[in-house]
Amino acid sequence: MQVCVLGAGIVGLATAYELQQRGLQVTVIDQAQPGTGASGGNGAQLSYSYVQPLADASIWRQLPRLLLSPSSPLKLRPQWDTHQWHWGLAFLRACNRHTSERSTERLLALAALSRHRFEAMLQSESIDCDFSRTGKLVLYDTPAGLASAQRQMELQRAWGSQQQAVSAARCAEIEPALQHYQHRIAGAIYTPSECAADCLKLCQGLQAVLAARGVRFLLGARVQGFVRQGRRIAAVRTSAGAVEAQQFVLALGSHSHPVARTLGLRLPVYPLKGYSITLDTTEASATVPRVNVTDAARKVVFARIGHRLRVAGMAELVGHDARIPPARIESLCQATRALFPGCSQFEELRPWTGMRPATPTGLPVVGPHASGPANLLLNTGHGSLGFTLAFGTAAQVAELLAPA
Repeated sequence: MQVCVLGAGIVGLATAYELQQRGLQVTVIDQAQPGTGASGGNGAQLSYSYVQPLADASIWRQLPRLLLSPSSPLKLRPQWDTHQWHWGLAFLRACNRHTSERSTERLLALAALSRHRFEAMLQSESIDCDFSRTGKLVLYDTPAGLASAQRQMELQRAWGSQQQAVSAARCAEIEPALQHYQHRIAGAIYTPSECAADCLKLCQGLQAVLAARGVRFLLGARVQGFVRQGRRIAAVRTSAGAVEAQQFVLALGSHSHPVARTLGLRLPVYPLKGYSITLDTTEASATVPRVNVTDAARKVVFARIGHRLRVAGMAELVGHDARIPPARIESLCQATRALFPGCSQFEELRPWTGMRPATPTGLPVVGPHASGPANLLLNTGHGSLGFTLAFGTAAQVAELLAPA
């Protein structure tokens, strides 16, 4: 069977890998180089136990501060775009306890599958991507915030998540680089099994592995539409010509919605813009975090990848706007200096922005569309969990096309 995967981010490449492993002939199409979209500068954390969607009942009391504070990690810029408004209203409808808990349960199960498939791939392929399994601390600056996190921890325990609440002093023991900051910490949730890796290096490594096994890559080619034959797609039209296949997988991240519109389909996927910096670390190991850290108050994540520190955060609903405001980068620098002042010389920041493909509920869109062509599968809408969930949804798509 010939399968055409549209998208060479981590989701598309993971899908291509799972399909090739099952003996299918695969072509990967993307207008950019592998991993250079939302995958390239992401937060680098593989957060298998931290999957609670942004849409939660608690968002209602936070909304005024999140929308109005100049330093808010969340930003909304209304567009003359009905898709943005549809998405926003659906998001607000999803901000309730029942939907959040149901989504969390499904995401935890998907994350467990993804961990299994990802680690099996790493063991088999030995791709150098600065992979580490050093655990994760999520820091809270108030007792109320910590109490809310503990309630979520107890909820997730019933679904197999292994976490523990720890004191500020214990945080400093787990991560000595937080020693100077512990007086600002009310407590934390610690997950010893969490991991990190450089997603861009992984994407580049996967491309090399797949190309060596006969997977065809058509890069620099923009998807322009499809050739239809009845209820099926005969070919995808690209700026480099038409490509025929028997099956098609749409994994173009935040660009999945406009491409699906050429087929008359509406996907609940909207870009959630984020930012990151990547710092070279100093030789003073005691000042550089080894454990993954999330500052819950600032909504900023820190991940050690080799001799670099990835710092990422923010969530903006501003459309496909690739500009990088200096204030956003300065905010990430300030957060880093507050928690880990001696971790870097801050000479080269490597600022980055990416468009996370988010759904209102936080659940990715995987499988056929009820109104879509019979030979089209979707694999998109992973939000900020694209790296974490990529191999799980890839395995689901592969099972639909070539059951084991």
